[in-house]
Parts: sequence; C-alpha cells; structure tokens
Amino acid sequence: SILTANFMNKILKNSWALFTGYAIIMIAFGFQGNLLGVRAVIEEFTLLSTGILMSAYFIGYFIGANIVPNLVSKVGHIRVFAAFASTASLSILIHATFVNPIVWCFARFLTGISIVGIFIVVESWLNDRANNRTRGKLLSIYMFITFSSMAFGSLLLNISSPKNFEPFILISLLLSIALIPILLIKRKAPQFKKITPIKIKELYKISPMGVFTSFCTGLIHSAIFSLTAVYAAKMNFNIFEISLLIFSIIISGAFFQWPLGYLSDKIDRRIVIIFCSIAASIFGFLAIFSVGSVPEVMYLATDWKNNKIIFFIFVTIFAGFSLPIYAINIALTNDYISKDKFVAAGAGLQLVMGLGAMGGPITCTIFMNFFGAIGFFIYLIVFHIII
Repeated sequence: SILTANFMNKILKNSWALFTGYAIIMIAFGFQGNLLGVRAVIEEFTLLSTGILMSAYFIGYFIGANIVPNLVSKVGHIRVFAAFASTASLSILIHATFVNPIVWCFARFLTGISIVGIFIVVESWLNDRANNRTRGKLLSIYMFITFSSMAFGSLLLNISSPKNFEPFILISLLLSIALIPILLIKRKAPQFKKITPIKIKELYKISPMGVFTSFCTGLIHSAIFSLTAVYAAKMNFNIFEISLLIFSIIISGAFFQWPLGYLSDKIDRRIVIIFCSIAASIFGFLAIFSVGSVPEVMYLATDWKNNKIIFFIFVTIFAGFSLPIYAINIALTNDYISKDKFVAAGAGLQLVMGLGAMGGPITCTIFMNFFGAIGFFIYLIVFHIII
C-alpha cells in the first residue's frame, strides 16, 4: 500500500547511517569468517580444533547477549555500536599477529561479543520504528543488507592469498570505517524510557516457537557461516570456487528475504517458518543426491560439469529458504512484545540463538568426521526437520 511504502521510505531515510555502518561491518564479517576457515585448513588445524575455535565466537556471542542490554540502557545505542565495532577491529589484528588455534579462540571470543552487541543495537533500533504490519518487511530489509553485504565480503577472498596479512588489515580498516556514518549522524537513536528485563522462561511463554526456532537457527546458521569454507576447502575447491559457493549461499538468503518477509506479514509467521524448514530440508537432500551419497563421490563436485552446476543450484535454493527463518522468527516474537521490552527480548533471542550456535560448529564437525563430507548437509537437514 501507499501508506506502507511511505512508512518504509521514512524508515530508510531516518536510518541510513545505521544501515551504512552496519553494511560495512557485515562486509568485514563475511570476509573474516571465511578467511579464517580457509586459513585454518592451510595451517592444517584439525577439524575438531577448527570447530572449537569457530564455536569460541558463539561463546562470546552468548555472553554478549547477557551484558549488552545493560550497556545500551546505561550509555545508549550509538556508543555501544561504536565500542563493539572497535573491539571487532582489534580482534582481527590478533588473528593476523598470532597464528595459533588457542590465540584464535580468544580472538574469536572477542569477535562474538562484538557482533552480538551490534546485532542487538540494530535490531532494537529497527523494532522501535516498526509495527506489526511492517515489521516483517523492515526486518527483511535488515536481513537483505546483512546477507548481501556478507556475500560481497566473501568475494574479497580473491584479493590476496589467505596466507598473507593484507586481508586481515583490510578487515580492520573496514570495521574502523564503519564507525564514521553512525558517529556523525544528527538524528537521535531510540530513547527507551525504561528497558524492562525479560527472562528466557517468560520469553518462551510469550512465543514458544520463537524461542525454540532461535535455538535451532543458532545450530544451523553457525555451521553455515563458519564451516562452509572449511567444507569446500576439504573438497579441494580453489579460492574462487569457495568464494563463489559462499557468495551464492548468502546472496540467495538476501534475495529470498523480501518475498518471505512480505508473506509473513500476510499470513501466520509460524506457517511461513515451517514451510521454509521443509523446503530447506528437501533441497538439502537434493544437494547431496546431485553429487552422490558417499564422500568419495563428492569429489565429482570439483569438476565444472553438470553435476556441479546442479549442486550449486540446489545449495543456493536451500540457503534461500534457510537463512530468512532468522528474521521471520524475530518478527514473530516481537509481534507479542511491548516496546519497553524490545531490547531485552532481542537480547533474549540472541542469547538462545547463541546457546545453539556455541555447539553448532563442534556438532557439525562431529557429523563430518562420522559421515564424511555429506555430514555437513546431513547436520543441516536434521535441524531443519526438527524445527
């Protein structure tokens, strides 16, 4: 409708600085996660140690979800955003200086705290400016910016060898640049008179599916974003092929956001989440069968033949249904939350997602050790079916 279009234009106009800074951070974030995954394979870290260091990010994510709401309440959205963007810039330089699994675990921990802080700031800012008729579409724009920026970041893998220090320096520069728009903005951030705390038990009573889906989404998305590059490197994909696979996955998640978000504003969001989970499971199975059902046959996917093209298509559609579940779930939960609880509810969902995400990379690597390469997809399919 015209009213909705005008509302969305007003939101974008009022939040351009937030979106710009956030987009730059997501470019750096998309680049960083995949860079570390490829570098871990080059340095011959074991699958288990790689899974542990990737999970360290989500431990920080979980802890950050507990401390950020109080920080926002005390110092405000903009200062929290700036502080955590600076911390994320510091953490990537630690990776570049000390190439060691233990040190990388600590650095990933810092990154996790930083990124969840940024997520909570952005999501509560946007929820403050939305209503139940526009929340799905607005969060779809937010997730489109998230995934399209991360997809672009994955392509930066091609600018220099992961063995060099230049990619790490570039990530730090991007994170520093991201501070400029939001620190120079004239418009005020949301001013919540009172940030009401909310317990996970209370949040579960308000939206059982929202909380449960957040947990499963943490298990799923942590594996997708931290181990796709590891999986592809193990399958002998070259750097360009790895970046193309990751780009295809993330950009698909970006472009599916709007139609699915729009649909969730029209019908029960729970039905949309269930539909997306079933569709993702189906295309996950098709991705496996397009290249065979045993690890040795998966190596066929490293030849640019019909089977590899079909594999890419199925994986791309799989991601298109899987990745939007996160935003739809946020919208579902916030439909039942009062304004004074937006920050606390967002942090609660991030906390639950972080609980799942902490175990995601480790659990997925166990699947890969047990089933071979297809364990990566079997793991993802299992938790979509559980939703």
